[in-house]
Amino acid sequence: MATAELTISSKNYGAWALRGWLMCKLAGLKFTEKVIPPDDPSVRAEMLLLSSSMRVPSLVHEGVTVWDVLAIGEYLNEIKPDAGLLPADRAARAHCRAICGEMHSGFTALRSSLPMNIKAHFPGFKLWSRAQTDIDRIEAIWTECLANYGGPWLFGARPCIADAMFAPVVTRFITYAVPLDPVCVAYCDTVMGLPAMKEWVAAAEAEPDEIDELDAEF
Repeated sequence: MATAELTISSKNYGAWALRGWLMCKLAGLKFTEKVIPPDDPSVRAEMLLLSSSMRVPSLVHEGVTVWDVLAIGEYLNEIKPDAGLLPADRAARAHCRAICGEMHSGFTALRSSLPMNIKAHFPGFKLWSRAQTDIDRIEAIWTECLANYGGPWLFGARPCIADAMFAPVVTRFITYAVPLDPVCVAYCDTVMGLPAMKEWVAAAEAEPDEIDELDAEF
């Protein structure tokens, strides 16, 4: 029986929602979903970065409420240590936290010019130079991690918090047909092949076709 509830928003547009939801799935946490309609004024404000705080997704577990995806990830690692959401090795764990923090606070050009939209597909999409700089940095992160830790996931044989943090980027690269090197293409295939990702994508495809106000980064 589920003892947790995760509040999320749109599955087609919700990059932060995907991160928190995927972390819960990777942790093996049994939870129910509370989906707030994207036309709710407060949710719209948060999604469009018009709110002073981002509180979706939000996890309630045994009387504890946690929001912000990094806090959710750290909490899940505490209550589900065997899930391996953070690497066991101290140096690898520090590296994982560093790239998660970089994803959490950076890549603003990518966010603004390639908003998450799972159902859409824009072949031949023209990338502006600052977005390409972000893409190059992400490819460098992925390539370094896959080489250092052996893949197929960023920190080895099983998916972790870092893979959840970069999962929405994978969907963006697919939506906008971003050219990637073969190593990064293989990593994208690995992420999209995850059963939880297939579940999320199927739900995203079942959402209403157009939510014009949400065609922006959140």
